[in-house]
Amino acid sequence: MIEVAGSKSDGAKPGAGEAGALVAEVEALGERLHRVRQAVGRVIFGQEEVVEHTLITLLSGGHALLVGVPGLGKTKLVETLGTVLGLDARRVQFTPDLMPADIIGSEVLEEGEGGRRAFRFLPGPVFCQLLMADEINRASPRTQSALLQSMQEHRVAVAGQVHPLPGPFHVLATQNPIEQEGTYPLPEAQLDRFLLEVEITYPDEAAERAMLLATTGAQDARPMPALTAAELISAQALIRRIPVGEGVLDAILRLVRGARPETSSLPGIGKQLAWGPGPRAAQALMLATRARAVLDGRLAPSVEDVLALAAPVLRHRMALNFSARAEGVAVADVIETLKAQLG
Repeated sequence: MIEVAGSKSDGAKPGAGEAGALVAEVEALGERLHRVRQAVGRVIFGQEEVVEHTLITLLSGGHALLVGVPGLGKTKLVETLGTVLGLDARRVQFTPDLMPADIIGSEVLEEGEGGRRAFRFLPGPVFCQLLMADEINRASPRTQSALLQSMQEHRVAVAGQVHPLPGPFHVLATQNPIEQEGTYPLPEAQLDRFLLEVEITYPDEAAERAMLLATTGAQDARPMPALTAAELISAQALIRRIPVGEGVLDAILRLVRGARPETSSLPGIGKQLAWGPGPRAAQALMLATRARAVLDGRLAPSVEDVLALAAPVLRHRMALNFSARAEGVAVADVIETLKAQLG
């Protein structure tokens, strides 16, 4: 059952009939999402938190950056989600010689009847509903930035013409650790477009054992559709109607503003940061906490949701200065300090 918690802070308080309808809608969505998680779990083993964070991103209408060494199932996860959610999914393998036109498309000159010539736009793979940008940091910054407009505005401009992208549109990008050879760090503006940065680590022994038994037999497990694109769009609209209590709103503001060197109330934190998250981080937390609450069977988010999502929302939106790095301080340490002040 859905638990109603917290007072509404983002608009007028709903009436009894409206609240009852909202509860019914969220309960129905919760049942569908349970089927989605079961369908993904048949293929992806031992990455429950990764799956949860990725689903939170999609329910929030955002994009996710999946970070981890090769071979941990990042590509498999994106392919599985495309099938389970009923989305038109495409993949771009980012390489050093990849050009922006290889992603967004280009115009070609064609000769028609009577020798008349005209330009025709050939859409690139970005014209889909779920784009997997595989190993995005292996391409040059120029190519990486080709996704900026599409991720923010859901459209691309080529030769002065604007071409809208289909809805819903999501980018799930995989990134190798920047310490590996042949990688280009993503620019800060691009990082800020990702709702969450999801870290993928090695599975535990039990999960790896189950994975070996399921993937090396005569038949490999295949994902089955559990949702449609239209249902996902409806779910995203419903997430934005979830009430948020004043306590949660205050926690989000304290966390995000505390991560900025100019506004941090903790002097030690302010001296360690070179730059911090902007308002987009607070927006991401507002949406992501709602989505996490629904996945967990609750109508309204709590401060616990803010604490759970603080790291994936903040760690790619802030940077330490030289003195902090020289002292061995990590971004994760700063985030834990910020979370501690919330209780």
